[in-house]
Amino acid sequence: MSKRVAIIGAGATGLSAAYDLARAGYDVQVYEAGAEVGGLAAGFKDDTWDWTLEKFYHHWFSNDEFVLGLIEELGARDKVLLPRPITSLWLDGKIYQMDRPNIVVANLRLPMSWIAKFRYGLVGLYLRLFKNWQPMERHTAEDWLRRTMGREAYERLWRSLLIAKFGQDYDKVNMAWFWARVYKRTTNLGTFEGGFQAFLELLADRVRELGANLHLNTRVEGIEQTPDGTFAVTIGGDTGTFDAVISTSSPRIMQRLVPGLPADYAAKLDNLKSLGAVVVILALKEQFLTDGTYWLSMPADHPDKAQAEFPFTVVVEHTNYMECAHYGGDRLLYCGDYVAPDHEYFAISEDELAERFIAPLKRINPDFSPDWIRKRWVFRAPYAQPVPFVNHSQALPDLRTPLKGLYLASMSQVYPWDRGTNYAVEMGRNVAAMVQADL
Repeated sequence: MSKRVAIIGAGATGLSAAYDLARAGYDVQVYEAGAEVGGLAAGFKDDTWDWTLEKFYHHWFSNDEFVLGLIEELGARDKVLLPRPITSLWLDGKIYQMDRPNIVVANLRLPMSWIAKFRYGLVGLYLRLFKNWQPMERHTAEDWLRRTMGREAYERLWRSLLIAKFGQDYDKVNMAWFWARVYKRTTNLGTFEGGFQAFLELLADRVRELGANLHLNTRVEGIEQTPDGTFAVTIGGDTGTFDAVISTSSPRIMQRLVPGLPADYAAKLDNLKSLGAVVVILALKEQFLTDGTYWLSMPADHPDKAQAEFPFTVVVEHTNYMECAHYGGDRLLYCGDYVAPDHEYFAISEDELAERFIAPLKRINPDFSPDWIRKRWVFRAPYAQPVPFVNHSQALPDLRTPLKGLYLASMSQVYPWDRGTNYAVEMGRNVAAMVQADL
């Protein structure tokens, strides 16, 4: 009789784990609280569109070997698109393209002294070449960058971007996380024909073909280890028995689901901090970033963006990356931010949040008018961006919990790398290998 494995969450991590375990002959049951697979990478589709659009902006780097390797296994490598869009920075009321015609020339255009430009470029080159990140996690990004890059370049560029990303914790984030962002970045950015949702549905279909069952709109209510070492998983008042359980939930949800976790492991989960994500998406009748910019980073002048010049961290014009013809001619614009889960952005109405984000857009494009907006959507997720403090690797809980057969594979454990589907796939496949080794 096949060993039974329950997987909580049908995002990229859960689906990747299910794919490997189902191929290996396990009885796999995947439980997803939402109406579709995909997690934070899930998409939606307007009636006028041919392709889906991610609820929260996503792309791959051209060196994302784990997700691209999985797509290769699925026989869909020809559906991966890797154009080279324009990424830019908002500084002193202007848009500065950061990689056109190349990074060196773009850096020379930045409004800083020559010595600051030189130190900025030299440190960037060092981070691209340096491969040993472990010593860096002993330092905050602020201390390390200020010391190596100098005050001018740090204050003009990275301090405000760190504030934009992490708010009040900007000066506590460790340098290993920053290194990973620079080291991993490529100028070509990837997506999937039809949107990320098309890739995730393809993976889900393959998982089903292999014999696994995906249960959507199904919330797991509790997990308890029984005296014989198996796990009783409660779903909708009913209980199923499993030889192993993989949870891809947030650490906080994991604590709620498994009250029997040993205190020291639960304390590690409790100490992990993360931010939520809020996004307003606009379907526009006109192009907003007319220089062709896809990604526009918005530095922050206040840790709380609700009190800053701009109430968001980034502006992403998706249709400067993918053709608007895939979306019925709509020009699609994201305005996004990362804030604490108890921030007012999660409490106010969708209309109020959208109004706040739309109001300052005219400062970026003076020609913008609310009349351009055909439709808008608001998406919010309370768990979206882990905050990596100094010596963060020592604070991370193991994928194997102290309860043998129970595993936690959350984005908080993707470190030093930033969260995303590439490392979600890697983690899912790694935890699947652990299950096979342990059962």
